[in-house]
Amino acid sequence: MPPGPACPWWGLPLLQAMYRDYLGFTAGLQRDHGDVVALRLGWEHSWDLFHPDDVRTAMVDHADHLVRWERGTEVFSQAFGQGLLVAEGEAWRRQRRMLAPGFLPRRVQGYAALMVDAARSALDEMLPPGVDQVERPVESLFNSLTMDVIMRTLFSSRAPAQAAAAAEATQVLSQAAMQEMFWPASLPDWLPLPHKRAKRRAMRVLTGLVDGQIAQRQALPLGERPTDDLLAMLLAVRDEDGSALSTTELHDQCMVMFQAGHETSATALLWWSWLIASHPAVAERARDEVDRHLAGRDPAATDVASLPYLGATLKEAMRLYPPIAALLTRRVKRPFALAGRTVPAGTLLRVTPWVIQHDPRWFPEPQAFHPERFLVDEPAQPRSAWMPFGVGPRVCIGQHFAMLEMTLVAALLLQRCTLETLPHEPPPQPRMYVTLRPDAPLRLRLRRRAVLPPQSAPCASSVSTPPVSSTV
Repeated sequence: MPPGPACPWWGLPLLQAMYRDYLGFTAGLQRDHGDVVALRLGWEHSWDLFHPDDVRTAMVDHADHLVRWERGTEVFSQAFGQGLLVAEGEAWRRQRRMLAPGFLPRRVQGYAALMVDAARSALDEMLPPGVDQVERPVESLFNSLTMDVIMRTLFSSRAPAQAAAAAEATQVLSQAAMQEMFWPASLPDWLPLPHKRAKRRAMRVLTGLVDGQIAQRQALPLGERPTDDLLAMLLAVRDEDGSALSTTELHDQCMVMFQAGHETSATALLWWSWLIASHPAVAERARDEVDRHLAGRDPAATDVASLPYLGATLKEAMRLYPPIAALLTRRVKRPFALAGRTVPAGTLLRVTPWVIQHDPRWFPEPQAFHPERFLVDEPAQPRSAWMPFGVGPRVCIGQHFAMLEMTLVAALLLQRCTLETLPHEPPPQPRMYVTLRPDAPLRLRLRRRAVLPPQSAPCASSVSTPPVSSTV
């Protein structure tokens, strides 16, 4: 049995500490007990894995020995049914097999123009013509922008009011899911409790939007239906036996795309914007790269490979503040060897990207914002040391979509604006929901800049960066 803390009273004090500060509690487990830590919480026995090699052994080499944590899938299924995020076994394999072609890099590149147009619209709304600067919370910018992208790419639709309501609903469901995850069972949603009322409203908003869009599409004659959005792909996809997605599966996949495709990208861009605003030298180098390559034109999918430093700033932001910072939990179905021990059947395995991605063994000066870590001429990190999109067979199917979207949005934002922190605003403190978000509205100054011509001089290669606050 691996080492671990004492677990009196069936581990209830540990569960309370975990609920109060999940990331701080989990970081303490590694600090005090090492890379494999055993816990007993109630009737559950769990191992926390903190070494990338052990994560890879479990989540990749022995993926067929594992299933997703039942409580997690139970909570998520309340909103997402049995979609790709929740399904297990053959149902998951069927869905993954059917959907994977729609998220290949060459397919998602076709959405680049929609992503850029959504970003342009969002920036014009936040910083309209004639206004040189604004100071405001930027979460609304990225929430509305990424939801607009989902509306356009999933439904070929522009409905700002619906998009805003859907963005708010996804936040409510995320908070509700995190709260329920720490209870052995969920109270019925029909109970007249304040948080249940908010959850019911959120579910009505998303369900009404998704089902309305599907019904509207199916009512159109075949010749008048859009053919190049994700809903068209979902309607057209067929399995090896020729079967299509059922009406329920169609609904569930759209619900998953709303949550996973919107919230994670918005969260990653939110933290990136603060890091860029807090590190002017990094921002200048990324902005010079954008100006030199784009020369004032809008970014396109073919530009992503030519913006390596900008991509590195996004990857480093997701290292410091991974959108899914924790809760990669699996149940062991069959025993297997791990770190010189046998993991018993029934054990829960927990992986916390936040802790692994702040480990100085893999990332020197782990609290500092150093995008150079992710440039091709820098030493590579161990496999599975950086995992913002997960690891193993269930790695995020939309990772190419997300990276394309974030790179295009970031390029357009740097091209048009200078991001600045506000003098009296404290550094944001991360708080765990399902995604990792600031505990208070994150206010920045957006200052309009002229689109610059290509730079004749090379940009600076040396960047000095102050530490990033990581208190949880």
